[in-house]
Amino acid sequence: MKLVAGNSNRPLAEAIAAYLNVPLTKCSVRRFADMEIFVEIQENVRGQDVFVLQSTSYPANDHLMELLIMIDALQRASARRITAVMPYFGYARQDRKVSPRTPISAKLVANLVSQAGANRVLTLDLHAGQIQGFFDIPTDNLYAAPEMVKDIKKNYELEKVMVVSPDVGGVVRARGLAKRIGAPLAIIDKRRERAGDSEVMNVIGEVDGYSCVLVDDIVDSGGTLCNAAEALLENGANDVSAYITHGVLSGGAVARVTASAMSNLVITDSILPTEAVRVAQNIRVMSVAPLLGEAVARTSGEESVSSLFD
Repeated sequence: MKLVAGNSNRPLAEAIAAYLNVPLTKCSVRRFADMEIFVEIQENVRGQDVFVLQSTSYPANDHLMELLIMIDALQRASARRITAVMPYFGYARQDRKVSPRTPISAKLVANLVSQAGANRVLTLDLHAGQIQGFFDIPTDNLYAAPEMVKDIKKNYELEKVMVVSPDVGGVVRARGLAKRIGAPLAIIDKRRERAGDSEVMNVIGEVDGYSCVLVDDIVDSGGTLCNAAEALLENGANDVSAYITHGVLSGGAVARVTASAMSNLVITDSILPTEAVRVAQNIRVMSVAPLLGEAVARTSGEESVSSLFD
């Protein structure tokens, strides 16, 4: 097995390598003067099972091109099998045509990864489950829910916890986590007027007296979570926290979350946390390196990955 890491999230790649007790393969990913990307694999990978560790997070286009070029370099170096390990799959929110003459960019990116030469894809909490079908190669979609459940059991009295979906589209995800901890479920009825803005309309469920835990896959601007937290507290919740897999946290999102009514926002390290995230008092980062490392080990050993979530 060989592990090759791009520049998107070096600490996570090193943590996965430490979990597997496999050193990262020497690889140079650098820029020419005009910012053109150049990749050189500095070890022999002929006949090897290679895992490329790269999130397509900000700057998404640079990290995506790094991934594609690394895959091409490995293919031309005669790697036996190439697995693209993408903890955060960028462009996933563009998974359908939302209006006339718009792209389905998630499918385009899936095609690019396949055509570059990847034989498999390993990713975490896709924004929509059907994106798995966008790939014409085997794709494993892992779930952060088991790690979240461990953290919730460690920090909360379960009989006082209510899991909340911040919108109708996330009900399946929230219900799955609620079932794991035996907690009731509530839903935020939200109407989004334009991208980046949201307005909480209603709370479906009796949240009075509960510690509410919001569950979602992506937090970007943070507006939805902050509005949901206010609505839940207005409806009698004791306190509100959130467990989100991918902390995109663009623009002023960190400041918005810090100033919000949320007592705690827990995100994973699928995206490299910024300095603002690291120093924020009510944002905590939970590592998914053991989960990804175990999935990589099972994939390499031709063992079941789905049994991780039984």
